[in-house]
Amino acid sequence: MNNTPIRLLIHGASGRMGQALLRLAAEDASLQVVAAVVRKPPTQRVVEGIPYFAASELAGVPAFDVAIDFSLPEGFDPVLALCAERGVGLVSGTTGISDAQQAALNSAAGRIALVWATNFSLGVAVLAELVERAAQALPGWDCDIVESHHVHKKDAPSGTALTLGESAVQGGAEPRYASLRAGDIIGEHFVQFTGLGERVELVHRATNRDIFARGALHAARQLAGRAAGRYRVRDLLG
Repeated sequence: MNNTPIRLLIHGASGRMGQALLRLAAEDASLQVVAAVVRKPPTQRVVEGIPYFAASELAGVPAFDVAIDFSLPEGFDPVLALCAERGVGLVSGTTGISDAQQAALNSAAGRIALVWATNFSLGVAVLAELVERAAQALPGWDCDIVESHHVHKKDAPSGTALTLGESAVQGGAEPRYASLRAGDIIGEHFVQFTGLGERVELVHRATNRDIFARGALHAARQLAGRAAGRYRVRDLLG
């Protein structure tokens, strides 16, 4: 049995997700963060044993098995190119990437294993599968997706709601969307299928933001050593 830790590169380490990833990875003996990449030159080169690099120094990071990227669209291309060049996996939750960047993901998937997702919650991954199955089993039923988030979230519908909608479409439904912005809600997604005299309700509620970082770390563990291809979080649940 191979007990060698999976070597991780955390790209976007100064952000909220990056900080959560560093904290949670430190608690997991199966993972080893070998580099943390931040946008600007770091004031401290080594923090708790982890070497830090500026984004402009990305080419000089040590060997790693999987990169986890939660950065900005302008930082996405270099980390994807680095993973493709080194033949290692990529887990990315960077939002707002362009159609051209999506095309670059598809191209890179011919050489490396990668997953890009709007939400890394394992519960949401299961919900997406249930939505597709329900849509297949209930042809002709109305499908409504209601998402709720905190008042500071600007995009609507949320990326997760749109991803759930894609699952509904795959199952043959035509989803409609509604968005609520209230208080400090982390994230709630409610999918309703309505027929004559009955309805089916599927819901996921996030109560702790760590679920997204835990899901990304789970994806990294599952992705390490996999054949090249573009995976979904639901493909990596096992």
